[in-house]
Amino acid sequence: MARTLKITKEMITDAVVEVIRTDGSEKLNARSVARVLGCSTQPVLYQFQTMDDLILAAYARADQIHTQMILPKGKRENPLLELGMNYIRFACDEKNLFRFLFQCNHFAGKDLPGLTADPESDELLKIVSREFGCSPEQAKRTFQILFIAVHGYASLLANNAMSYDEAQCASMLEKLYEGVK
Repeated sequence: MARTLKITKEMITDAVVEVIRTDGSEKLNARSVARVLGCSTQPVLYQFQTMDDLILAAYARADQIHTQMILPKGKRENPLLELGMNYIRFACDEKNLFRFLFQCNHFAGKDLPGLTADPESDELLKIVSREFGCSPEQAKRTFQILFIAVHGYASLLANNAMSYDEAQCASMLEKLYEGVK
């Protein structure tokens, strides 16, 4: 009879995300993951044949966390402003995950048109289209402009070059949105 697995891929993926959150992706290895799980490296290496496989699974999970955190939840009148604020807040609250998602080689090969062509961007593009009253093509172009500015601000915060001031951030984004309209 086959032994049941005590350490699952999902548990390992959660542990990888935890390592990245607390120590950064540069500290990610089989030992650091095993330490979080309280096991040897054997289950980690059994479930994931290579570190690249492990990193891909972690990237997908981190992207899910990111998406859940940035989508508007109706806290502000303007869902687009809320989206931008949530994105920036994610960079402040989850600095290591933000860097892992957007400032390492896993993001390589993607360009602005590629971001808006991704089916996962559909919900964001619907928000842009609704808020600006524009066509899907115009929404893509508008999103690209907004993304560059919001991502730049978020990157500065994630890399500790600036301090987060919510009122200042909201004011800056409101002006940006008005300028894009």
